[in-house]
Amino acid sequence: MPGFGIGLADAYIPLLNLITMEKVLVIGATGQTGKRVIEILNSSESFKPIAMIRKEEQKEIFDDMEVETVMGDLEKEVDHALKGIDKVIFAAGSGGDTGEDKTISVDQQGAIKVIDAAKKAKVKKFVMLSAMGADDPSQHKKLEVYLEAKKKADEHLRESGIPYTILRPGALTDDMGLAKVKLAEKLNEQGEISRDDVAFLLVMSLADPLVKNKTIEALEGKESIKSAIIEASR
Repeated sequence: MPGFGIGLADAYIPLLNLITMEKVLVIGATGQTGKRVIEILNSSESFKPIAMIRKEEQKEIFDDMEVETVMGDLEKEVDHALKGIDKVIFAAGSGGDTGEDKTISVDQQGAIKVIDAAKKAKVKKFVMLSAMGADDPSQHKKLEVYLEAKKKADEHLRESGIPYTILRPGALTDDMGLAKVKLAEKLNEQGEISRDDVAFLLVMSLADPLVKNKTIEALEGKESIKSAIIEASR
């Protein structure tokens, strides 16, 4: 996995350490963004990451990091994975180029299943990695099914009663994160943002009362992540 740029972990971990230790279930922990989320959480004294995995052979990756795992499949029952969990980061996704059935099964129905299980488990906050364009999927014909699935999952989260943050980034890149972003409920522009910076935004969103019950779009920009997320929380 690519390292974080300009000492991002060193810069932000002290802020996270102000939070009381909480168990955070990461859905999509084996994905490119999910792995970055796990690394940040694992470097913090505030969070204990729990990685949800589908296959036994994936456990070794997290064993090496001394990160606890739980078996779970978004296309099956997931209630057991939420037991004892304080907060959730949902960073799973089928991607925009998978078949429609898989997209709906994972990005829509799978997410809804986790939200319902989180509500039963009285999870304190649910942070959803969505996608820019999910507010109006019809405007993006090539990704319409994917964005429609994201939209329905986002709507279900808003209606669940669980405190939430929905993050809708632009196109994700593997560039080194610079901790400089642009955030707004609606940016009215397209662009890119690094997975490093998206991972930090997801983790920072766990803190209360930051961006509580907010849906925000994110692109690379000129404002520090800390300042931008505080401003977006108002």
